[in-house]
Amino acid sequence: MIPDLVTTIIPVHNRAAMLREAVASVIAQTYRPIEIIIIDDGSTDETGDVARELARAHPEIHIVRQANGGAGAAREAGRRLSRGEFRQHLDSDDVLLPRKFELQVAALRTNPECAVAYGRTQWRRRDGTLVPTAWGRTGERIETMFPAMLQSRWWTTHTPLYRATVLDAAGPWLPLRVEEDWEYDARVAALGVRLCFVDEVLAEVRSHHQPVASGGTNVAAYRDRAAAHEKIFWHAWRAGVAIDTPEMRHFSRELFLLARQCGAAGLANESERLFDLARDASGADRDRVQFRVYAALARVVGWSAAGKLAAIADRVRA
Repeated sequence: MIPDLVTTIIPVHNRAAMLREAVASVIAQTYRPIEIIIIDDGSTDETGDVARELARAHPEIHIVRQANGGAGAAREAGRRLSRGEFRQHLDSDDVLLPRKFELQVAALRTNPECAVAYGRTQWRRRDGTLVPTAWGRTGERIETMFPAMLQSRWWTTHTPLYRATVLDAAGPWLPLRVEEDWEYDARVAALGVRLCFVDEVLAEVRSHHQPVASGGTNVAAYRDRAAAHEKIFWHAWRAGVAIDTPEMRHFSRELFLLARQCGAAGLANESERLFDLARDASGADRDRVQFRVYAALARVVGWSAAGKLAAIADRVRA
């Protein structure tokens, strides 16, 4: 580990133009020293050429090319190569504002009890205009990641700056293509880390017309979402989040919804496991009529058929 160094890890797949803008936002940081690790995740367009061009122009950039494995595998490749005392994750379609590292490193230096610094993130629409309010809950002062991280992933991947020591304690990224970032944040949250808030706009998340890496409602996406949700529940359990908290109740409802969706997608095993977790996470409501009826239906027709019937019922109600 190199003291003071900030390592930025950028996974990219077929986003040549946006990669230029993401890298430029890191190069423009007022803080030094920095290094940038670009993980070319099996691009089939000119992205690899752009990455090599950027590396020739900027000695801070290192490139890794690997077969397409998704964001989780790409970020793990970057984690293994990272040398910085601080670590920044950046999706190739987003950008940092110039003082992000300066302000967040200073906040972590001032607050040695904190392992993560975050600040306001703004959303830029496809037409180029900025939403004036902070994205998610990035404008709020929140002291710990749990239990709020169960209600939603309330920041974006590039909102926080981490001490590398806490990410090393969290361990390797899972090779998931969907919700791998939420699972990883929940794993960090389970370590009980404290947050420090920088009350400045530090990053932008951008809407665009290119494919979104975390999108998709196919069977593989539901399988990854199921794996991530199971892990998130157990991270929260390990962290001591009480069953009767509003955040855990909210997550219980999300588990139940995903259980039905997985069933409809033909993922019977995942559906049953998520249903059991949803009932466990619902606390005093674990025996409510909705759970009893759905469990009885699944025992009769199977978990896949139950999910398909639930999907039909949802469409009828809509």
